[in-house]
Amino acid sequence: MSAPKTKTRHPAQKKLGDVNIILVGMMGAGKTTIGRTLASNLGKEFIDSDHEIQERTGVKIPVIFEIEGEAGFRKRESEVLAELVKKNNIILATGGGAVLSQENRLLLREHGMVIYLRASVHDLHRRTRHDKNRPLLQTDNLFERLNELYIQRDAHYRETAHVIIDSGKQGVRQLIQKLINKLISIDLDSLKQTNNQYTMHTLSVDFTPSSEKRSYPIHIGHGILERVELIIACLPQKRVAIVSNTTVASLYLEKLRTALEKRAVASIPIIIPDGEIHKNWMTLNVIYDALLKNHCERNTAILALGGGVVGDLAGFAAATYLRGVPFIQIPTTLLAQVDSSVGGKTGINHELGKNMIGAFYQPRMVLTDSATLDTLPDREFRAGLAEIIKYGLIRDPAFFDWLEQNMRRLLTRDPIILNEAIQRSCENKAEIVAADEREKGIRALLNLGHTFGHAIENGMGYGVWLHGEAVAAGTVLAAELSRRMKLISEADVNRIRKIFTQAGLPVTAPKMPAEKYLQLMTLDKKVDAGKTRFIVLNRIGEAMMRADIPPALLNDTILACMADE
Repeated sequence: MSAPKTKTRHPAQKKLGDVNIILVGMMGAGKTTIGRTLASNLGKEFIDSDHEIQERTGVKIPVIFEIEGEAGFRKRESEVLAELVKKNNIILATGGGAVLSQENRLLLREHGMVIYLRASVHDLHRRTRHDKNRPLLQTDNLFERLNELYIQRDAHYRETAHVIIDSGKQGVRQLIQKLINKLISIDLDSLKQTNNQYTMHTLSVDFTPSSEKRSYPIHIGHGILERVELIIACLPQKRVAIVSNTTVASLYLEKLRTALEKRAVASIPIIIPDGEIHKNWMTLNVIYDALLKNHCERNTAILALGGGVVGDLAGFAAATYLRGVPFIQIPTTLLAQVDSSVGGKTGINHELGKNMIGAFYQPRMVLTDSATLDTLPDREFRAGLAEIIKYGLIRDPAFFDWLEQNMRRLLTRDPIILNEAIQRSCENKAEIVAADEREKGIRALLNLGHTFGHAIENGMGYGVWLHGEAVAAGTVLAAELSRRMKLISEADVNRIRKIFTQAGLPVTAPKMPAEKYLQLMTLDKKVDAGKTRFIVLNRIGEAMMRADIPPALLNDTILACMADE
């Protein structure tokens, strides 16, 4: 008689042991559904704190709110949580407002691995619009109420969580697999760390269908440039080429090279001129020449240490040298940290158009050290804010509200606020890029303001206007166009103008004949079947692409937004 078969334990189950997993997030984020499925996969007991409160009181949550008010419910919630977290090997789904109490936030972090299930306000609205059992959502304007609660709670969720994962549009099975993969990779010792401005956060660009070879991490922190073990983990050999420019190299190149040398990694410095004007074939050949002269092989990784120009040039070189070599982004400007370093777009400019020659080529890793922004000139720092604002406008209205409230602190380069803005921007871009790597659909929405902006950069001469400055003015043009198409209100346009003005960015287009604007916009990469496609706004937080815009309407929009001088 054969021996009975033993059930194979999941790798995550082996690693996590009896560690508690605690789910936080807004109502409608999926804590109960995901918690039950995760518990089944990992062999843990599932507990819902709201259900536990109802069991103990014998009445439903709405009745508790009616009799005792929210304050009474929160007191009961804290008492139940304090008892539940003392259990072992559980998955605990908390109520949406559990994190409002600082004591609760500390309690949850201390007693388990906290996972923030993040969903957009649009997704939350879709899931809860017919729910009559949530007292805080019984209102005539559910979307506004959810947006208000999201703004109030999101920072608390982030403060509490060890892991943040988007529970938006993907199916439960796919989300569970992504979550389990993240649980397997996490360092359990990090659970003992407390949050501070120097804590490193790691996001992941996870392509669909998922592939370990093509997905990659984004590490974000303050003062992490010399954490070269993160770089070494992505290297096929202990030899790299570091592409940087004359400005950044004098500040950070030797620091990076020294840290690598201490770990026995040899490096070849390749220094190129600074500035958008040098993003061309001539500079690209400087990189090729150095790679060839130093006999760099297919396993010699290229590290891009610098801003967007360095990243685009080094990335294009990596995509084409020996038909593809490993590539790592180490962005040192705000614009590169929140935009160009993520997503795999590489390339050079042509005299007839910006970024018209290039390739999609994903890095193996992005290392973002916000401390490098301390040396960034004020004008370049402000230019980077344009891309941050863009994410709020196209898909994240709660983030846009947060930016309005925190712009002053961002401008002072407060490390905590700055890391938050970088992280939220990268989360938004990573989700879009993972769903549409080669810009065949929603990725095009990232180009809000860019069709107008590229025309400004080209028409004024590359380098006269910084990219972020041109995008800011271009976004105001796109907002005005959206108003003239009766998609958004004058109040929305004024709100958009105001936030760019607060950021110290231009809100009017430079003097240039409208015909020239129209001609330059025909060179845009989004032109399809001879029609220029524009990104317009349905509202703040929602964008779409349109190709049916009459030239006369574009002409009037340009003239209305043009500077007097």
